[in-house]
Amino acid sequence: MRPIYLDHHATTPVDPAVLEAMIPFFAERFGNPSSRSHAYGQEAHAAVEGARAQLASLVGASPDEIVFTSGATESDNLALRGTARAQAERGRHVVTSAIEHSAILEPCRTLEREGFEVTRVPVGPGGVVDPGDVAAALRADTVLVSLMAANNELGTLQPVAEVGALCRERGIVFHSDAVQAVGRIPVDVGAWALDLMSLSAHKMYGPKGTGALYVRRGRRPRLRLQPQAEGGGQERGLRSGTLNVPGIVGFGAAALLAGRALLGGEGARLLALRDRLLRGLQRCLDGVHVNGSMETRLPGNLHVSIERVEAETLVLALGDRIALSAGAACSEAGGKGSHVLRAVGLPDERVYGALRFGLGRYNTEAEIDAAVEAVAEAVREARARSAPTPR
Repeated sequence: MRPIYLDHHATTPVDPAVLEAMIPFFAERFGNPSSRSHAYGQEAHAAVEGARAQLASLVGASPDEIVFTSGATESDNLALRGTARAQAERGRHVVTSAIEHSAILEPCRTLEREGFEVTRVPVGPGGVVDPGDVAAALRADTVLVSLMAANNELGTLQPVAEVGALCRERGIVFHSDAVQAVGRIPVDVGAWALDLMSLSAHKMYGPKGTGALYVRRGRRPRLRLQPQAEGGGQERGLRSGTLNVPGIVGFGAAALLAGRALLGGEGARLLALRDRLLRGLQRCLDGVHVNGSMETRLPGNLHVSIERVEAETLVLALGDRIALSAGAACSEAGGKGSHVLRAVGLPDERVYGALRFGLGRYNTEAEIDAAVEAVAEAVREARARSAPTPR
């Protein structure tokens, strides 16, 4: 029997309806959407544009504001490096937060090597950025602010709308890595005053290797980006390369399903499962501490530290029963533990005893109850092995 899957922040399974939509475009409908002189290319082009419209509808954008990429990492790099380099004559200062994904933090380090200055705004113990701290970090030469919508470890929701309003008042480009938010909570690029937003298909029951960048159009000043991949001029010249038609079709289908799930109350269902999980762990074990705010959090996220155990040991012990994570799937290397947990000020014991549960579309109450029992058993065994031997 397969382990119970509770690692939906790392990736999600492709929904069967998404796979069904994709399959014809691998062989039967194999055309290149750039070859519109014949039926095969026209068919592929129509499929891509249909998916573009589906994704735009999910986030409140126009279809011509969606640029397809290979994934959120590419989208983040295009947003950060593309904006900063294009705006360098106006200023060379970038603002982000201390708890961003490495796909934001690494491009920021690259920009620093190019002579840009990057301010990393701290977070409080709840894992949420204070908009006042962002406002205080803004300068006359600030050209870009990047703030994630939802943290990939703690699941905490960031004040994107408030920061977006600050940036718009000052004419500063505002980007959000919304990978963990889109499809899990309502997202509206207009309400959030976004200029740029990164998305990923595989976090919302679509295929891996497909992403998108929302690029605001139709409002002054004109948003300028320096392309990071040049060649055939696809995607308005912002991202050249033959489009991944099956992946894009799957992304569109996943967006359509995500919109229906949000309307159908999936968030409330996941919230109830998450609370059931927490109650079960606290009932069965002592020393269970929630990390991050419970008030402003993704409904399917639970991040806890358990006293007197190492999370890595638990994850390995649970591997054949429960699939979960001791941290982000793309965490920074170096053996210092999660930079996110360090940023919220957790001590070593809490950092190395942290478990991330990511609940998803197919999880059931029975699976949650089984996970509680399995984790409690593994913790008791680990504590027993590490207990001092009596003399």
